[in-house]
Amino acid sequence: MNRRMFIATALAATTAPAALVAQQFEVTRTDAQWRAMLTQAEYNVMRREGTERAGSSPLDKNTAEGVYHCRGCDLALYPSRTKFDSSTGWPSFYASYENALGTKVDRKIGVARTELHCRRCGSHLGHVFNDGPPPTGQRHCINGVSLVFRAA
Repeated sequence: MNRRMFIATALAATTAPAALVAQQFEVTRTDAQWRAMLTQAEYNVMRREGTERAGSSPLDKNTAEGVYHCRGCDLALYPSRTKFDSSTGWPSFYASYENALGTKVDRKIGVARTELHCRRCGSHLGHVFNDGPPPTGQRHCINGVSLVFRAA
């Protein structure tokens, strides 16, 4: 590998949110279309992989029966029966609907985490951790701005 090839490879590796861009999703929109349909806070989380402030989402304390959908494409992601109070300040779930989520490795904070995104439109949702309740032992820590709740 010569110096030019090394530099080009290193630069390509640092433009990482392109991992989602490189994937093909069923629902696609231009950046302008995403910006037109989302608030700035929603856009920063869903399209730029940001995080909302802990405790800022009213969905964190929601205990009603229903279904949580992706704000970007309306795909049903989580049934309310899998939601639990994690005391983290973000809506948390121990399981999603089958075939609702995609994952990728996120190293933005210097440690590898598993990022969750909508499998249909690629919108960033949050991260999954292995400190949740039974039966899965998982905690899907989700940004409320990425979700729309529909009561049963």
